[in-house]
Amino acid sequence: MELPEDLEALLGEYGRHLRLGRNRSAHTVRAYLGDARSLLTHLYARSADSAVRELDLALLRSWLAQQAGAGVARTTMARRASSARTFTAWLTGAGRLEIDPGLRLGSPKAHRVLPAVLGTQQAVAAMDAAESGALQRDPMALRDRLIVELLYSTGIRVSELCGLDIDDVDRERHLVRVLGKGNKERSAPFGVPADEAIGNWLQYGRPALVATESGRALLLGRRGKRIDQRQARTVVHEVISAIPGAPDMGPHGLRHSAATHLLEGGADLRVVQELLGHASMATTQLYTHVSIERLKKVHDQAHPRA
Repeated sequence: MELPEDLEALLGEYGRHLRLGRNRSAHTVRAYLGDARSLLTHLYARSADSAVRELDLALLRSWLAQQAGAGVARTTMARRASSARTFTAWLTGAGRLEIDPGLRLGSPKAHRVLPAVLGTQQAVAAMDAAESGALQRDPMALRDRLIVELLYSTGIRVSELCGLDIDDVDRERHLVRVLGKGNKERSAPFGVPADEAIGNWLQYGRPALVATESGRALLLGRRGKRIDQRQARTVVHEVISAIPGAPDMGPHGLRHSAATHLLEGGADLRVVQELLGHASMATTQLYTHVSIERLKKVHDQAHPRA
């Protein structure tokens, strides 16, 4: 449904507000604007004469109820409820609403789903497969090996991986410097296999692909441009899918696996939180549940009195 000019102008103003504050990513801004547009469309559909000042708690609830009826996941609805509260708070602060209805809007409780993770031997097999594929020093194979090695060794996000420049890699200290959420910088260590993958890529792979557009980007595509997240996901899917019994996963699955294996190996929870760049300990604690579930599964399979 096409919105009237005044509502489109309002969305434009809200978009400018979102881009100026709190270091929100472009993805977050798009999501917030999409939710605001959906909410205003719901308001306008009720009556063409509806004005923003008629946006109240009942309308917010009916908007969420409509999405629930359409089968939207509870996790998505919880995010959209939070997004709606951000929008109504801005409307109130801008003088478009007298009372903020979002203050009384609850969020559907999201079901917490345990992430799929690789077993330790599956992770080793995946890294070995990527390494064997790179033995002939094919530039793309060398790059693909580095992608999976860095993601698993460091536990960094795929966005952080794609944003790496050559200067962000400190091979002497085995550290990569990444720019995480909220533009927070941190360092993540990597091991000997990842260092070997970096060396081979920089010596034999990257020089074969480098182009004018490459700049200082660490990882490149076939045409010499900085690799994007879609390309990295494709690489991980292809490598993991070749491992017998491994769950289907992308880069985030390797991040989950790295965190789980660190905790299973005895790493302190706060250390893992720092390595992964989690703002909240609650996010990191999810991995302890993964480890416990894996422990229970092994117990059930192996213990004679299970």
